Amino acid sequence: HIYVSYNGLILVCIYMTPWSDFCVVVSSGHMIDLLSTEKELVTSLKSYIQAEEDKLQQIKEWADRLDALSAEASQDPEEFLGHPVNAFKLMKRLNTEWVELESLILKDVSDEFISNLTIHRQHFPNDEDQTGAAKALMRLQDTYQLDTDTIASGQLPGSSLPRSVLTVEDCYDVGKVAYSEADYYHTELWMAQALKQLDQGEPAAGLDAVTILDYLSYSVYQQGELQSALDFTKRLLELDPTHQRANGNLKYFEYQLAKQKQAEGEQGGRQRSETRGRPADYLPERKKYEQLCRGEAVEMTPRRQSRLFCRYHDNGRHPRYVIGPVKQEDEWDRPHIVRYHDIVSDKEMEKVKELAKPRLRRATISNPVTGVLETAHYRISKSAWLGAFEHPVVDKINQRIEDVTGLDVSTAEDLQVANYGVGGQYEPHFDFGRKDEPDAFEELGTGNRIATWLLYMSDVQAGGATVFTDVGAAVWPKKGSAVFWYNLFPSGEGDYRTRHAACPVLLGNKWVSNKWIHERGQEFRRRCSLQEAH
Repeated sequence: HIYVSYNGLILVCIYMTPWSDFCVVVSSGHMIDLLSTEKELVTSLKSYIQAEEDKLQQIKEWADRLDALSAEASQDPEEFLGHPVNAFKLMKRLNTEWVELESLILKDVSDEFISNLTIHRQHFPNDEDQTGAAKALMRLQDTYQLDTDTIASGQLPGSSLPRSVLTVEDCYDVGKVAYSEADYYHTELWMAQALKQLDQGEPAAGLDAVTILDYLSYSVYQQGELQSALDFTKRLLELDPTHQRANGNLKYFEYQLAKQKQAEGEQGGRQRSETRGRPADYLPERKKYEQLCRGEAVEMTPRRQSRLFCRYHDNGRHPRYVIGPVKQEDEWDRPHIVRYHDIVSDKEMEKVKELAKPRLRRATISNPVTGVLETAHYRISKSAWLGAFEHPVVDKINQRIEDVTGLDVSTAEDLQVANYGVGGQYEPHFDFGRKDEPDAFEELGTGNRIATWLLYMSDVQAGGATVFTDVGAAVWPKKGSAVFWYNLFPSGEGDYRTRHAACPVLLGNKWVSNKWIHERGQEFRRRCSLQEAH
């Protein structure tokens, strides 16, 4: 794992797993800014087009006028030029007006648009961003078991927006990203989708079936499917008999297929390819994680479910909640996870977002080996940290957390606000520092993270659940509610059942804020147990 650093202090753990390509794509807040930028550029482009049309209209009017004049003059040139006014105007046109026309034609009316484009280009996504977005599509495809046709046609479950479709070129580009990562499983899926749409007659400028078939044959070959590779190669050669690589591959595939059939005959039957399907990093925890994200594999028996309750909670008759207790719901029993409904108002959440938006940025990390601050090679959600002193609303929320949980928040970390859009997720991790990380929060001087408070500040159309992979629990976002759990047993030992993750957002965007509460200050609020594992 590595630690996200803020103001020189190590504040939040981000854990990596062997199957972690990236954590979260660009935040939805940043995407909205990009959408506004594109809208402004379209307006600027239309202004440029109008300026070009006005310029061409002037040239056309000038040409029409001269065309009519030339037609009149050509009937009797001598008589026409015999008129002193016509002679003067001819001299003037050739000496002055044609020069002015030349200047008009050479006038560049694109300056304003180019200047505007140059200013905004520094904020444009780069190749890495586009690659991350393509990987997000593939991650959503795997997590929610969506086929390429569903994604390409824009028919995502739960979407009420007009369809946004992927073109042949779009599918091809996604396939190329997979190919560059040696992910031949997804290369095949997306190249096949591109070929399907091309075969259905969809136009594709600068892209032909030969190019797609070249990728397809190689991707299926890499997955051990020699017959399919041979079939794609033969189709390619029907379209381009002179394709040098395909001709070489044809002989190679035929030779390898003959050897394979001979070996199968000796072994008494065809051997199934072992490399076909999901990539090799499809680990058991990832499988469990994806199932929970889809609402499957939740490990709650009816007997245990019957012991979960909803109640009005006043935290031992706390003065602020005796008359107006908060609504508390048991989400899980072991570990005990509770949700507080309507714990923050819409107005308060909007203020928190307003404060955080200008400061949302990609975090730097402190390398645990070198201690040097650096950006991660994977993507994380854009986040901002808000201190209680920055606005009364933040102070009010912190006080409410203390009143409801009974824990001292004066030693807690600042309120972290995170915003991530489609494909955004956190891989499975622990919030607390484990025994093999004795210095995890040493610089803070407040002990380990005893508890986590997670506030959902938006509803999510589809996806975005918080799942606990060790115990098979799933908690779904609900705006204005907060979930709370202890990361440590009363003995101070870490509760490994709290390993959790945030599922990718399939539709919509997700705003959350979390408060990590530390051990220091809780000595008399949550007393230590004499039993080590409790």
